[in-house]
Amino acid sequence: MEHHQQQPPPPSPMENNSKPPTPSSTPTSHLSTAPSSGLPSVPPPRPSPSSSSAPTTPGSRTIYSDRFIPSRTGSNLALFDLAAAPSPSSSQQAAASSSGSAAPAASPYCTLLRAALFGPDTPDRVTSSAAACSSSSPAGASPVGSPGSGNIFRFKAEVPRNAKRALFAGGDDEDLLFPGVFKAKGTGPRKIPRSPYKVLDAPALQDDFYLNLVDWSSHNVLTVGLGNCVYLWNACSSKVTKLCDLGVDDTVCSVGWAQRGTHLAVGTNQGKVQIWDASRCKRIRTMESHRMRVGALAWNSSLLSSGSRDKNILHHDIRAPDDYVSKLTGHKSEVCGLKWSYDNRQLASGGNDNRLFVWNQHSVQPVLKYTEHTAAVKAIAWSPHLHGLLASGGGTADRCIRFWNTTTNTHLSFMDTGSQVCNLVWSKNVNELVSTHGYSQNQIIVWRYPTMAKLATLTGHTYRVLYLAISPDGQTIVTGAGDETLRFWNVFPSPKSQSSDSLSSIGGTSFVRSYIR
Repeated sequence: MEHHQQQPPPPSPMENNSKPPTPSSTPTSHLSTAPSSGLPSVPPPRPSPSSSSAPTTPGSRTIYSDRFIPSRTGSNLALFDLAAAPSPSSSQQAAASSSGSAAPAASPYCTLLRAALFGPDTPDRVTSSAAACSSSSPAGASPVGSPGSGNIFRFKAEVPRNAKRALFAGGDDEDLLFPGVFKAKGTGPRKIPRSPYKVLDAPALQDDFYLNLVDWSSHNVLTVGLGNCVYLWNACSSKVTKLCDLGVDDTVCSVGWAQRGTHLAVGTNQGKVQIWDASRCKRIRTMESHRMRVGALAWNSSLLSSGSRDKNILHHDIRAPDDYVSKLTGHKSEVCGLKWSYDNRQLASGGNDNRLFVWNQHSVQPVLKYTEHTAAVKAIAWSPHLHGLLASGGGTADRCIRFWNTTTNTHLSFMDTGSQVCNLVWSKNVNELVSTHGYSQNQIIVWRYPTMAKLATLTGHTYRVLYLAISPDGQTIVTGAGDETLRFWNVFPSPKSQSSDSLSSIGGTSFVRSYIR
């Protein structure tokens, strides 16, 4: 960008460029005015050969400017409660004069900027470097910061880590640098309420480790199997609906919602699998392919997988007329845990034979076999954050939570919890998981992965915490036990804030106890 101004003849090469022009020839354009904050003025570049041939008027010259350097000397800093610039001391003036360069007094703006970037105790670069060079440099050496030294950026102060983050991370230094401007929340551990905010009485909720009687739909409807009946509880309106009654000859052993829609699967003690449209309370079909009770269910779009005491896993396509389209064999005892991965490509199954198997969409034999558990494997959970990360928990004789990478077929780590692991579920919002336990402590534990640090231990159930489900927003879990209660806990932050400040107030003030039927 070029600006052509009428100026007096250019100075000779040996003339001091800092000599002020006469008042009659002082330019009015601020682009060519050097700041008066002590920065040396820069002589205009020589015109190129091509521009030298242009006609010029006698007594004028061409001004070339490539940047604008603002001058803050006219700023009214008193509006921002900034003190006036301190006058340099005689020793500083002497050090500056001995170095052969002007040492301007630090302006309040520069002082504030230097303290914000490098810490409040950082000395001024010009005065400190000039003083250091005058006292330690040999005679004739160029001081640091002088144009002839070539070491302009050598000066470096030791900056504390917290000073570097003072502008953004919060802390005590913020109030000193910018009072009342930055207010960051504390970085301490998240507070998880230790009490449930709601309790539902659930009469006839069975105390059976191998059953799965609680599930929470994407439409915020909780389903519970109580005896021979299935009940629906709307979390928005607290309305309770009785979906079905299997009669005196049969009981509910498992329930499972489809990922989308209102389809609900019900597994029974007689080996039947029923599909219900919960919105209309209407049964769609019944499949009678298992020979014994169906204790585990898992959906994969329109494909429903069921695990039974007959040791088999069946795939049911609800669009096909046949009762099942594929049979998976491999377990030597009852199948009590089933979970499809989030990408619907892998199915994990756990059994009373202490085995954890992984299947793909088309296999009829397990593609991965894990035998490290020493008790029944009911607790199974896929991570929503990392592809192929699988968690599993063992029963009373095992008590361990183990982590597997099914992509590389490796056992990553394990944690001995000290009690029977009944259920596992990952948080959708943060990299944490919840485990529920039975003998002997009947506790609920919130873990941070991968450190497996305990964030909270929740107690209240008097029987084994055999049932667990998570709300569609990922913040609330519901637990069920043989004490015939369902308890609701706020344990995870919301997806946006990832803060439990609001959750703490909810858990502390909205305790409700009611009946589910």
